[in-house]
Amino acid sequence: MSTTLQQPPATNPRMARRVAGASFVGTALESYDFYVFGTAAALVFNTVFFTEQDPLAGTLSAFLVFAMGFVARPLGAILFGHLGDRIGRKRTLIWTITLMGLATGTVGLLPDYTTIGVWAPVILTVLRLLQGLSLGGEWGGSILIATEHAEPRKRALYASIPQLGSPVGTMLISAIFLALAVIAPEVMTTWGWRIPFLLAFPFLAVAIYLRLAIDETPVFRETSREHALPRVPFLEVLKSQPAAIVVAIASAVLGIGSYFLMVTYTQAYGTGTLGLSQETVLNAALVGSVLQLVTIPAFGYLAMRIGSAKVVAGGALGTALIAFPLYWVISIATEPVYIAAIILGGILPTASWAALGGLMADIFKPVTAFTALSFAYSIAAIVAGFAPSITQQFGIATDGAWWHPGVVLAAMSLVTVAGASGAVRLRSRLQDPVTETAASAAAPVRHS
Repeated sequence: MSTTLQQPPATNPRMARRVAGASFVGTALESYDFYVFGTAAALVFNTVFFTEQDPLAGTLSAFLVFAMGFVARPLGAILFGHLGDRIGRKRTLIWTITLMGLATGTVGLLPDYTTIGVWAPVILTVLRLLQGLSLGGEWGGSILIATEHAEPRKRALYASIPQLGSPVGTMLISAIFLALAVIAPEVMTTWGWRIPFLLAFPFLAVAIYLRLAIDETPVFRETSREHALPRVPFLEVLKSQPAAIVVAIASAVLGIGSYFLMVTYTQAYGTGTLGLSQETVLNAALVGSVLQLVTIPAFGYLAMRIGSAKVVAGGALGTALIAFPLYWVISIATEPVYIAAIILGGILPTASWAALGGLMADIFKPVTAFTALSFAYSIAAIVAGFAPSITQQFGIATDGAWWHPGVVLAAMSLVTVAGASGAVRLRSRLQDPVTETAASAAAPVRHS
């Protein structure tokens, strides 16, 4: 029987803060697991798993394996979105982080190409696919569990808190790789690169402990109590909210893609083409991530005041304007100028990243929100995941022209401007986002 949720479920401010903290720690550890692969792909995987290729082709192969994780994400979004909308946000997030941690830690145990030959890159690809499968449900669930515990007026701010996991994960990765590069550079391509992956095992234990300590969201409990659970959430999303899915995908492209272009690809570009040291590119990523600890909550607060979609749009428009000047500066940069360019160039894309969760939470119905957020994010991540390899091939085709990364960054920015503008229009047709989404649980669905 279908019923309507007339009022937003009551929230507990203390639990909301605990959940936000657990979401932040969980996404930090999950981001560490996922992004450690990108850093290793940029710095060492070409000599560890693709030794039969020349260095440039080996780097391209490593980036393609890196992108495979994004291909698996839509399947993970459908699978874990189904679980998240049927059995609950909390239980599903425990499964996603467990799969991610086990897959990442196993990479650190994997023999290299000289030991088992072609099986090394094959197994590496399988583990990367498992990472992508788990992340397909991780991000959407983390945003959802934070916002569904929050007061209505603070949803945009709470949605930005899990986004802090990305820079914290980057800080951990950059600090560990930097320490290895400084203390023992001679072992980086032998056994040193394994250390960041093996650390995923203790990090996994911390994440599971924190997630066991939080409550299921009041929104899901209310939906479950009213028997409003959809039988097949993915089909319901495609049927009832196709426009919102397209808008969310476009809105997410820059927030995800700017990291992989400006950090992962640009690290390889800086060391391979510009001749900068590994210490320089890692320091740039590390300092830029520290700055995001301030800018992400600041943009989250701004989103709470003026709306998440407007912040996403503003950050994307600004990024489009600076894309070519940024990469011109990088192409002629000394080491200090390179670090400054990466730090300053990352501020505007951070606005689009910080407010992304709030934008999506505002435009999807709660009964299928886990599936909708996860699927839209995963499709956008496919585009973003191929950004390093596309840019690498574009660089080869243009003979390393200084402007080639700027084209990719500007294109992603304009896609996000269009998506966020669409979200503003969608949002303007709605009432208060929480009241509207709670009431939307009464929309026709196939009930359990």
